[in-house]
Amino acid sequence: MLFSRLTGALALAACLACGVLAAQAEEAAPKRILYYRNPMGLADTSMVPKKDGMGMDYIPVYEGEEDETAIKIAPGKVQRTGVRSEPATRRILATRIRVPGTIQLDERRITLVSTRATAFIEGVAEVTTGERVKKGQVLFRFYSPEIASAAAQYFANPGFEGARRRLDVLDVPPEFIAEIDRARKIPLSLEWRAPRDGIVFERNAFEGMKAEPGQQLFKIVDLQKVWALVDVAERDYARIKPGQKVLVQARGMPGQNFSGVVSLVYPQISKETRTARVRVELQNPDLALRPDMYVDAEIFAGDDDKIIAAPDGAIIDSGAKQLVLLDLGEGRFEPREVKLGRRGDGFVEIREGVAEGDKLVTSANFLIDAESNLKAALKNFGEPK
Repeated sequence: MLFSRLTGALALAACLACGVLAAQAEEAAPKRILYYRNPMGLADTSMVPKKDGMGMDYIPVYEGEEDETAIKIAPGKVQRTGVRSEPATRRILATRIRVPGTIQLDERRITLVSTRATAFIEGVAEVTTGERVKKGQVLFRFYSPEIASAAAQYFANPGFEGARRRLDVLDVPPEFIAEIDRARKIPLSLEWRAPRDGIVFERNAFEGMKAEPGQQLFKIVDLQKVWALVDVAERDYARIKPGQKVLVQARGMPGQNFSGVVSLVYPQISKETRTARVRVELQNPDLALRPDMYVDAEIFAGDDDKIIAAPDGAIIDSGAKQLVLLDLGEGRFEPREVKLGRRGDGFVEIREGVAEGDKLVTSANFLIDAESNLKAALKNFGEPK
């Protein structure tokens, strides 16, 4: 009898010891780390160890210690609903700003033809307004008493520097001076030639007229390069910079595009329209673009700095808040409030709430379309079938 009781006590002790050992083993077994959370309680997690901006280590979250806001979804349902995730990355965010404008002349390609001395027009070439002229083409022939006097002084004193300088001041063509040196006589009149290739926009020279010094006789414009002057809204003003690419389409030529670049952002804002004027330089080799044409411009604006951005499809806009769904792995998702910035090329800047590398749900989050039904929708979404 005594032996029997002793045996039972030993067995009970053995069982208790085994239970204690099993519990200790269970407690000693390392738990699996699911992710790491921000040590300051900010809405930021990481799948790998990291430090915050102050050098503090992120705190590991072990299995069984998940945030109550995390949603678990059956793997089969994740596949059936087509849930896809994409990491938030740093990128240069380009924005297309569409604005109207007009074609204008390039001020640097306008030439006014005039003489520096009184001139009597003896003949004008068969050139009319709107026609193209070539550099060196004769425009008119004239006689000038002042030029004739300076030429006579130069002829009498060919080595006198002052005589040659006077001809230069009167803008006498070099070929006229060369003719004096060659023929050893003074021509009675001289020809005035086109200073550049271009189109005659104005013709004020007529045979028999007397032209005063500086009087405009021709206006010649080179249309190989033109400007598009466009008006950009004040809210977009700071995003426009010289060198940005621009696509221009003339309203009178649908389907035909012209490429250009921003060359200047004018410094003032219009008080009436609250817009800023932007100059776009355009190559116009076929002369298809003409002054005062209406055009629509698309400016590819963006900063050089890379910012954290996510696809537009990752954003859930409830009106009062903007949210994203973080993919924590293994069917676990967490709603996260974010603050957004500018948009462009199908992406949106995320200023707060998401760190680089965080995986965001980009599809199937259409199930959540308002803050009021956020929890209900996520709960229903997480129920396995």
